[in-house]
Order: sequence, then C-alpha cells, then structure tokens
Amino acid sequence: MNNKNKLFSDADKAVIIHDATKEINKQLSSEGRRRFLKQGLTLGGLMMLTGCDMSDNQSVENTLSRISRFNDRVQGWLFNANDLAPIYPESMMTRPFPFNAFYSEEEAPVVNGDAYRLEVAGLVADKRPWTLAQLHQMAQVSQVTRHICVEGWSAIGKWGGVPFSLFLKGIGADLNARYVSFKCADDYYTSIDMATALHPQTIIALTYDGEIIPRKYGFPMKLRMPTKLGYKNPKHILVMEVTNRYPGGYWEDQGYNWFGGS
Repeated sequence: MNNKNKLFSDADKAVIIHDATKEINKQLSSEGRRRFLKQGLTLGGLMMLTGCDMSDNQSVENTLSRISRFNDRVQGWLFNANDLAPIYPESMMTRPFPFNAFYSEEEAPVVNGDAYRLEVAGLVADKRPWTLAQLHQMAQVSQVTRHICVEGWSAIGKWGGVPFSLFLKGIGADLNARYVSFKCADDYYTSIDMATALHPQTIIALTYDGEIIPRKYGFPMKLRMPTKLGYKNPKHILVMEVTNRYPGGYWEDQGYNWFGGS
C-alpha cells in the first residue's frame, strides 16, 4: 500500500472529500467564488500569506485558481485506484434517466454512426482512428452505478462498454502520462488524470440499459466514470489525447474543480 494512504483513515478521507465538495459548490459562480475567498482570507489570514489585493478582481481569480489547483493535488493524492464505486441492482435504476447538458435535449448533436471515427492523438503508439464497429467488437462489461451531478442531484443507470484501461493498452498509450483529454461533437471538452483513466470502472460507454446509447446520453460513445462528478463524463466523444500538458476543460476553465471526483 502507498504510504500516503496510511496517513488517513477511510473516515478521514470521507470528511476531507465531503468538506471539499461543499467548498466546490460555494464556488460555482464567480461572485460566489469571490465571496468564499474573502471569507477565507478573513478567517484564515490568507491575505497576508498570498499578498492578494481584494480590490483587484484578477488577483482574486489568480488566488482562487491556485487554491483550486491545490485542491486538485490533494484529491489526486487521496485517490485510490483500488476503491470501487457502489454497484446497484437494476431494480434501483432511475427511469427515465435524466438528460443533462449546457443545452436543451433538442440541441444534442446528431452524429452519423456509420461515418464516425474516434481519433486518438498524443502519447500513443497506434494513432489509427477507430470505427464504432471496431469498438463494439472489443470485450464489453456493464455496470449499474450512480451518476452524481455537481448541481446536487443523482441518478442510477446501467452502462455498458469497453474498459478504458483495455483500450488505452491496446493503442499503446503511455500509461505514465499525466492526462487524457477529450473533445466532443457538442463542443464540450474535458480531461482526466491517468489514474482515473485506468480505474477498473472507467469505461467507454457504448450502450445504455442494454441498448445502443441514445443521442441524448452521448451517442456514439461517452466516457463513464462513477468515481467522477457528472461534468467530468464527456459525451459524443470525437477525439481523445494522451498528454503531459494540462488540458483544462469546458467547466474547469470557468472555475470548476478540475479533479472533480473521489
């Protein structure tokens, strides 16, 4: 076992992650983030430590960014790739599973499955694009897990597809790289850490509830990670890149926590 995990009991980790989640929710709007920072500076004396000028909005945002990146490092430090998210019986599935995006359901992108090609880039040995048929021919698994939204709701669904670790190994990805990033047909983009990419419950989801994944849930494929908050689970993926360059993300670049999980 990694020595860093011996320093914290499971109860300690739960408290840390619970408290961090509350702080993340406080920071969802720019005004809320500024108010959180001002309170934190007053209570903790961080103003003297950071030299942050509270009359300078850019200074506030820069300090918030440093705090957020520190939170990312702490969450990554606590992440244990052997810890599994809960699995539920199909009887507990949420029906209908809710649609969620930064646009309406009618605006979800229409992707031609026959012409679809998943592009792979960056630190991989085999950069050949993948068709949907090739992805469906790979070994498949399924899981009934809970999707947790940063907005405060959750839903249980059944997802099926290819273990992402199997795919990464198959294309000769550098498994020591720091990040995997995604670009999507709805102009969404995000990125994850390699430890989460290799987690046994992280899958390329090709089906939902035993059927081809519908457009509203991410056709032709999404990345399903029950260890991450919902905004970290990209849909309609077109390009995947393995990289050591910090890629950011659609919401993350607007102030959301980057790690976004447990």
